[in-house]
Amino acid sequence: MINGLSFTATTDPEVAQPGVNLATALFGLLLGAGVLMGCYAFLAGHHHVYNNTRDMPWGILISTYAFFAITSTGLCLLAALSHIFGGNRLAPTANRLVWCSLITIIGAFTVIGFEIESPHRMLLYNVISPNITSNIWWMGTLYGMAVGFMVVEFWLIVTKQYQLAVMLGIGGALAEVAANTCLGGVFATLPSRPFWYGGMIPILFISCAFMQGAAAAILFNYFAVKIRGKKFDDVMMGALQAAGKVLLFMLVMVSVATFWRMISFYVGGTNAGRSAADALVYGPLSINFKFFEITVGLLLPIILLVVTRLKSPVVMVISAAMVLLGMFFARYDMVVAGQIVPQYLGWDDLPKYLSYTPSFGEIMVTLAGFGMAGSAFLLGERFLGKVLSDHGEHH
Repeated sequence: MINGLSFTATTDPEVAQPGVNLATALFGLLLGAGVLMGCYAFLAGHHHVYNNTRDMPWGILISTYAFFAITSTGLCLLAALSHIFGGNRLAPTANRLVWCSLITIIGAFTVIGFEIESPHRMLLYNVISPNITSNIWWMGTLYGMAVGFMVVEFWLIVTKQYQLAVMLGIGGALAEVAANTCLGGVFATLPSRPFWYGGMIPILFISCAFMQGAAAAILFNYFAVKIRGKKFDDVMMGALQAAGKVLLFMLVMVSVATFWRMISFYVGGTNAGRSAADALVYGPLSINFKFFEITVGLLLPIILLVVTRLKSPVVMVISAAMVLLGMFFARYDMVVAGQIVPQYLGWDDLPKYLSYTPSFGEIMVTLAGFGMAGSAFLLGERFLGKVLSDHGEHH
């Protein structure tokens, strides 16, 4: 019992099932193996464990961090809007969205913590030597603030102090939005990388946040029902359909934005930007881009959601999973394509494209992020299930 709150008031015994326990253990093993690999990278040296080079310093760990951070922003925004504007069909799931936003940003921090060679220095100098002209400084600071807001917000939800929780939720959502745009700004303000440079990426990241947040909301809520062995009632079906409408709308918007962003490289700009676009359309990243990012991540989900008219939970969760898979590849494609063209192409017999393949160590640390999110989700449903499933009218 903590502050008069009994654990029996939050624990959901319906989740204590062998299959759920096994899934939790498997996610925990992923997390543990990835953490051990990350610790080994600190000891052996990042340059021995990871395949990043001087010419391509950013790889799959940066793209995975961006994927989780953007998803967290979307979940946080949907939760805040649901709490503020009560009565909408997503509102009954808002508590779960807050929790999922928190665990996905922690998943992002898990990955980036092992990507940075000296994370302890980052934490120290972020405080004692702030650089307010740096997008990376603002990004880290604002995401840190967002985590603080969400931790306190969730505690207030658990202790049923809902009015204060809503206020903290608004603060967390604003911090996440600001951090998300700064994350986009990290790429958009690098003129030496024409594929990234420009004002579109921060806006694209916000659009993807709503899309990925809606997809994650469908996925998490679907499995929250399934692990309890229940059928979808009107409340949960309404929540899935509300998230599905957001997902479908943002799929169209992101598809249009992606189309025009790619077109822009072929009607103007630099040769380096066009070469990077070629890498996606014809070159080494073409399968990632055309199959996973465009077909699986955008086109097929639109078709499935339109054809079924958001009436099938199974189709909605399949579409949501496809979107998240596609956006994982989209972030990877964006990070790698921005660096794959040599900056001094034409000098010293440089190749047309640089080579990068994630190492085993990078893949293990990437899986640690998914292990963190998956195990925390299932543990949350087990020990905080009654709070996460609260359908009260307090929102």
